[in-house]
Amino acid sequence: DDLVAAADRSDTPLFASPMVSTELMSHLSHYLTQELAEIMLMHGVFLEVTGMGVLIKGNAGVGKSELALELVTRGHRLVADDAVELKRVAPETLEGNCPALLRDFLEVHGLGILNIRYLFGETAVKQQKNLKLIVELVHPHEIGEVGLNRLDMVASAETVLGVAIPKVRIPVAAGRNIAVLVEVAVRNHIMKSRGINPVEQFMLRQQAAIDGTAP
Repeated sequence: DDLVAAADRSDTPLFASPMVSTELMSHLSHYLTQELAEIMLMHGVFLEVTGMGVLIKGNAGVGKSELALELVTRGHRLVADDAVELKRVAPETLEGNCPALLRDFLEVHGLGILNIRYLFGETAVKQQKNLKLIVELVHPHEIGEVGLNRLDMVASAETVLGVAIPKVRIPVAAGRNIAVLVEVAVRNHIMKSRGINPVEQFMLRQQAAIDGTAP
């Protein structure tokens, strides 16, 4: 009672818990991390592709939702369409969520609003995922004179809430299977994160051929 009175006099929050201190601090740390994290909304479609959080960006009409639908039919999972809520939950970690109003829904031109959970089942959607890769869909004329880095699929990064996220730019054109390219971009990023860099391997092989030391 004396503690409650002292807290009232000083306007200090006070709460009690039957948990032991270490368990309570673990729960509080997770709760405060979520509640106090920096938050921003980004336009795009957020999916889990091969176990990795991928944000698909691009101008209106470039085909983001159609690509997302194809990826879902290939066994990947939708997190959010149109508006993606990103939280910085650790110094180098961004967590992506879907606003409650939009959860499970995907808008596809010509088909309207689809409920992905009802159409494809519980395994086709996911509530949240950490953002690891950004895929930007671009029309060929948007690339400009500089063009793309042909040797490195992940040649740039985009800073979001102070965290540098690797980014791939994929030109959209008739006849290109963009879903396959996204899957390959994800697999390539996973390999590089494990220290396997195909660009370096190619350059070493090329240099060995020039030096005459290739097997």
